[in-house]
Order: sequence, then structure tokens, then C-alpha cells
Amino acid sequence: MTTTHLQHESYPLELGDPVNAAILSVSEDRIQGFHRNPLGEIAKLSGIPVQQVIERIAALLGAGVIRRVRQTLLATNLASGALVAWEIPAINLSSGFDYLFERDPFSGHVVIRSTDGETPGSKYRLWTTLKVPQGFSLEKHCTFLMKAIGAGTFKIMPAKRLFALGVGHVRRRGMQPGSKSEVLAEVLETKTVELSDLQWQVLTALKREFSPGELVENIWEPRAAQAGVSLEEFYTVADQLHSLGVIGRFSTFLEHVKPLATGEKVTQYNALFHWAVPHGREIEAGQQVGRFHIMTHAYWREGGIEFGNVNIMGVAHGKDKNLLLAHKAAIDAHLASVGIPVSYTNVFWGGRSEIKPSEIVPQAYLDWCLEQGIDPDAMRI
Repeated sequence: MTTTHLQHESYPLELGDPVNAAILSVSEDRIQGFHRNPLGEIAKLSGIPVQQVIERIAALLGAGVIRRVRQTLLATNLASGALVAWEIPAINLSSGFDYLFERDPFSGHVVIRSTDGETPGSKYRLWTTLKVPQGFSLEKHCTFLMKAIGAGTFKIMPAKRLFALGVGHVRRRGMQPGSKSEVLAEVLETKTVELSDLQWQVLTALKREFSPGELVENIWEPRAAQAGVSLEEFYTVADQLHSLGVIGRFSTFLEHVKPLATGEKVTQYNALFHWAVPHGREIEAGQQVGRFHIMTHAYWREGGIEFGNVNIMGVAHGKDKNLLLAHKAAIDAHLASVGIPVSYTNVFWGGRSEIKPSEIVPQAYLDWCLEQGIDPDAMRI
């Protein structure tokens, strides 16, 4: 019997277990930025001893309850990124989904979406997040993918501003519609930051996801060795990356919709909310929408005429469709109460979905081009 199997058998894997819930309520989205001892931070905030934190997270990861543990990046500041909606014939929908998830390392979230009736944009069934490393063209990459998956057309929607970036599913359980912060959401810029070769070297080691056996209190020492630098130099460069605004959070990720190894579902519904607010009031509206605790993501994106000229988008997850609609109704009412008119709104419901981090390292794009038989220079901006 393997050590990993012993870990699975030794600990409860249910999300409702008090120790698991205490850890996950912190580890999903509360360890912001770079920490020299992120597992120790989880222990401190959760009140669970660090060795127990390590053992539980390793067991949950090994069992597939946690799908990924990694240091996230604010990749919108490292690579050109966008939400991309694909109009694709029904016959190609499943194979196109598979291609983007399995064969395009630069596509992150891949989701099949639908609306409650014929609405602007409802013909766009396949949605992806896409990031193309610095120096290369989103438009050219999408044109390549469009031919590869048999899509008819695509709509690229870069984020002009970000207002919410949390994914704490455990903390959101039982949340009442209208629950929101007392203060406006922070506005996050999306300006590309250029890194040195050494910073890319450290970043590449920093961002790789952890296996259960790599979860130890001195978690960065092996990564420093992989980056070919001393631990102190690794810390110095990581602190630089933090100050440059490209480090996200140290996080454990649960499946959004697919059943966990225990048979539980973290969420049942994935809703992409759309609002069209007056031109010039996008930041104000985004700060209001981003206040609501149910929002896992909120952005200013321009949907254009294809999507009823919506410009504020956000994602929320939940187990009850009507409850999610009640959350949205509370946001709609709040926008009206603060004098922000909404000329059009919609909900795109997520069905089949897969999630992986988008690759953002420039060398990885060069390697991919060579694998595809593409001249990398032909894909540059």
C-alpha cells in the first residue's frame, strides 16, 4: 500500500469535516501574494496546526478532492489575455472543447455555455480564457484555433479592469443574497510587466503546481534548486515579482462542477452574468458588482453588439440555480439603488467545463509553434 493511499485512508475527505472546512475556508483564496511559508500562514489563519494542515491538504490532493495546489499569478500582467467566445457548429462542439482543453496550453478555462432562451450572443456556445505570451498575437492565435476546432467565428474580449478575483467556494456556502463588502471593490489594472530572464526563471519554478509529496513546511527550497538559485535569491526574486504586481495567491483549488472523489459536488451551477452600463461608468459599476461576496470574478470587458453591448461581466457559482438568480437580482437592485442604470443584462450558464492554468512563458510559445510546424515570427504582434 502506497504512502499516498495510506493518507487517503487515514483522513476524512468530506468538505464538511470540521478540520477540512477550516483549512479550505482559508486555503482557497485568503493567502494573497507571496509568502515564504504559505502552509504556515494557512495554519495561522485556520487555527489548525501546520503539520495537520500539510497532512490534510496532501490527502485531499492525493484523493482528487483538491484538484490543484499552486502559487497563482496575476497573469493578465504577464501575457495578453482575453475571454474568447466561439461560434461553433454543434457537430464540432465536443471535439472543439477537447482540443482546447487537451491540446492548447494557452487556453485556461474551457466551458460550454447556454442561455435561458434566444438572446444576444446565445449562438456562442464555447467559451475559453486565453493568454498568449508576451510578443505574440491573440488574434493570430485565435485564427489558428478557429481552423483547428472548426469554429465559424470568435469574439475576443480582453479585460480592461478587474474587480474581483476570489474563488472561496467553501466560504460561500450558505451565503445570503445581497451579502457584500462595506467598501468598494479594488480596481486592478491590466498593464503588461516585462521580466528579466532571472525573474522568468524563478517564476517558472514558482508557478508549477505541487504534488502531495512536495507539500512540506519549507516548500520553496526544492523550487529554488529547480530554478538554479539559492533559497535567499529565490526569495529576493519572488519578493520582486510580488512588488511588480504579478503574484496572485497561494491556493488550493476544488473542482467547480465535476463530482469530487467523495461524490460531493462543490457547486452545481456556473453563471456568467452580463450587464450593460452607460459608457464612462464601467469602473464605478465594476466596483459595485465586485463588492458582492458571491462573485468569484468581475471584469470590465466589452461584449460589443454581439452581446448586447455589455461591458461588465462576472462569474458566480452555486448549488441552486434560483438562489444564484436571487444573488443576481440583489446585485441588479443595488446597481439601481446607487443610480447606475442597466440597459441590458443576461446570464450564460456553464455546462461541461475544464480548468487548467494558461501557459504564459514566452519560451513555451516558441516550443509550441515548432511542434505545430508554425514559424514563430508569423505569430508575433
